[in-house]
Amino acid sequence: MFPRLSFLRRSLHHPSPSSAMAFAISRATTAFSLERSPITFSVSRSSSNLSPIRYTARFDVPSSSKSLLFDRRFHALCREDGRKLFRPARIVSASNREYRKMRRRPAKSKEKQLELSVSICIEEELPDDPEILSIAEVLRLNVPMAMKLAFDRLVDSNYKTRDTVIQDVGAFESIELSVLLCNDDFIRKLNKEWRDEDHATDVLSMSDHVPELKLPILMLGDIVISVETAARQAEERGHSLIDEIRILMVHGLLHLLGFDHEISEDAEEEMEKEEEFLLKSLGWKGKGLIQSAYDAETHANLQVENSNDNVLKDRKKEGSLRFYKPKFKYIFCDMDGTLLNSKSKVSLTNARALKEASSRGVKIVIATGKARPSAIHVLRMVDLAGKEGIISEHSPGVFLQGLLVYGINGREIFKRHLDPSVCREAGYYSLEHKVPLIAFCGDRCLTLFDHPLVDTLHTVYHEPKAEVMPSVEHLVAAAETQKLIFFDTAEGISNNLRPYWSEATRDRASVVQAVPDMLEIVPFGTSKGSGVKLLLDHLGVNAKEIMAIGDGENDVEMLELASLGIALGNGSEKTKAVADVLGVSNDEDGVADAIYRYAF
Repeated sequence: MFPRLSFLRRSLHHPSPSSAMAFAISRATTAFSLERSPITFSVSRSSSNLSPIRYTARFDVPSSSKSLLFDRRFHALCREDGRKLFRPARIVSASNREYRKMRRRPAKSKEKQLELSVSICIEEELPDDPEILSIAEVLRLNVPMAMKLAFDRLVDSNYKTRDTVIQDVGAFESIELSVLLCNDDFIRKLNKEWRDEDHATDVLSMSDHVPELKLPILMLGDIVISVETAARQAEERGHSLIDEIRILMVHGLLHLLGFDHEISEDAEEEMEKEEEFLLKSLGWKGKGLIQSAYDAETHANLQVENSNDNVLKDRKKEGSLRFYKPKFKYIFCDMDGTLLNSKSKVSLTNARALKEASSRGVKIVIATGKARPSAIHVLRMVDLAGKEGIISEHSPGVFLQGLLVYGINGREIFKRHLDPSVCREAGYYSLEHKVPLIAFCGDRCLTLFDHPLVDTLHTVYHEPKAEVMPSVEHLVAAAETQKLIFFDTAEGISNNLRPYWSEATRDRASVVQAVPDMLEIVPFGTSKGSGVKLLLDHLGVNAKEIMAIGDGENDVEMLELASLGIALGNGSEKTKAVADVLGVSNDEDGVADAIYRYAF
């Protein structure tokens, strides 16, 4: 077998949880005759997490001629953009990759038998998805059946274009084959490394047969199948995932047996008919892969995916996260300017990405300058609030720039207030300079006079509608204030308000900006980042386990704290300067892009 993927002459052991690359589902033995008599199975199971699925099938065959030279080749049916590949691949080899190891057990039989050993493997980056595990169980029976039928055909049929280097399987004592299930990232790396094609494909076949060695073992090779691509193709072609994987397995097996649709039209036609025969004879659904590819090419709505867009090639596709393990336990996400676009809405693309990440076990935590009722209201619009959403009154979260922090079961674990003297001074400044001011007091918003900019806090940013207080003293006495927001133009903020209040508050409070036309005054020594750190300590989570996404300068400490801090393209220069990576803007679904690109 291909050294990188095979198990030839490797000892059986019980791997530790840290063992890399492939793991096993079960173990079984299959016995049958080469004659067209019914196949009988004798199955024994061991622990489902001990070794690669490995099967032994034995059947009697006559021995005849020896094989001819057949160079090892690497096959793929089509490019990601749907175009056929006619370029034959070079001979390939590989360095060791740490797969679970095992040893083939020889048959104990007095008469000469052919031993068939099949390994079904799952690449380590594929999570323990129930459907994938079920498919691996089905393949443990299906692959030997397909091999038996294909071997029968080598004896019974006359082919015009097939390479006959593997002509008489009876000349060998045993045959070995591995089938590896992986995701697009893995198969793309193989495709790039061995074929210099930098894109994912559906199936790759790697022949390991070297006739000159005259070994008693036919190392048939390896079939690598991307379950991620198979799932997309299954949906497009209207059948189940296991149906598509069977089709890909048959295609890969025929390549290993010397069929090659790439060399000529006659060869393509012959391989297409063989695919159809095997699938029909085995009672499996779907057309052969060659015919399916042609149907896709002629489909009126065929679209070329990412053919000229190198920027998107590292981004996983929507719906594909089930084929990847999360890199982080938590994603902390800002709202205004990050999750919300310039219209203060959550796009459907962002909503779907958050739901998909959450369904894969990643905890989404909102860290925002908004009050909690406002955040819940906005996210409820896209079905992200409530018991099945990412936020509720019973979920953790960081609000009001870290001044209100809720922990397990939504319990309040931290709350800070502004010095009343700062609130009083800000109130008189607002009245004197006619600059709108909002005081955030828990779930309430208070102000001193009506103003269109004050209204936007409710109509655009979905904060509670501001209550007008009759005087500054009434405002200060009404409730404890967590933060204040001044409204003005971006120029007025930068030239007047920020310089003045940075000096006026000194060590009593801090000034911060989330958006250009608002200046926030918060208690001294507090920030969104400190709120996130407090929540992590409460949850018992290490900062190395989180990814954070933000845009404003109020997100700086949060991004610095996280293992991976992502600043969106619309973010402030201060935020971009501390980020680990820069994303696309909030109007380009920046949160979804970050999740599909970095979180898994």
